[in-house]
Amino acid sequence: MRSHRTLPTLVFSATLVAACAAPDAGDQDMGEAKSMEQIVEAPECYVARGTLEEVQARLSPLRQTEIGFEGGQGLLCYGAPSARGREIMGGLLVYGRLERIGANEPTTIHLTASASVGGVSLEPGSYSIYAIINKDEWEFFINSDWQRWGIPINAEVRASEVGSFTATPTAIEEMVETLTFRWEPNAENTMGDIVLEWEHTQIRFHVRPDGM
Repeated sequence: MRSHRTLPTLVFSATLVAACAAPDAGDQDMGEAKSMEQIVEAPECYVARGTLEEVQARLSPLRQTEIGFEGGQGLLCYGAPSARGREIMGGLLVYGRLERIGANEPTTIHLTASASVGGVSLEPGSYSIYAIINKDEWEFFINSDWQRWGIPINAEVRASEVGSFTATPTAIEEMVETLTFRWEPNAENTMGDIVLEWEHTQIRFHVRPDGM
């Protein structure tokens, strides 16, 4: 069994846990039951190396963004690097190359219910997110392999991809020094957008209940 530590985070309501609970144990093996229990009842940010104190003391500390949509909730976890005078788009993030879009562990999303992320249908569970960036379009890849260090993104890792989608970057005037992911829900809190901002670039992709 792979050893890892997690950062404490939100605890979902009993209503959500009941709505997303796994089937009766007789209908699945113990490994599946344990996995569902971990994801639904207490999603947490994965830490591959070091203590929690060491993780928060990194140059690129681990951050988390809570997500809420009709029938479910989620958690986005990412290492947050800062520009520190470096060119980011086309520099630190190389155009045309697969990047982890964060630092250290891979950027991950944890879902308590089925959801569409960028148009990709996902079952409840945990996934890593990578991207190929370009000036006019980013292609994001969602991967079921998430309990690992963020690089390398080799053929073995890519074999676990479950879907991809594209999004269009827009320019923003204000300089964003540190990579930031935030959640913008719609007025009814039934769905929303994950918004990525870094340097002078903003990019967003939609999250909604699957089938809506």
